[in-house]
Amino acid sequence: MLGTMLLVTGITIYFFVRVLSAPPKPEPDSYLDNDDDPDRQVKRRTDT
Repeated sequence: MLGTMLLVTGITIYFFVRVLSAPPKPEPDSYLDNDDDPDRQVKRRTDT
């Protein structure tokens, strides 16, 4: 039982470190900027 707990803890720590050390992926700032189809884009209101 101790071996199983150590194994599960080790695997958890390993993947936790991998997630924290992964480089961030470049993504658009919003969902609207991610859509290339002009018909589906929402017109943004400008405050004047």
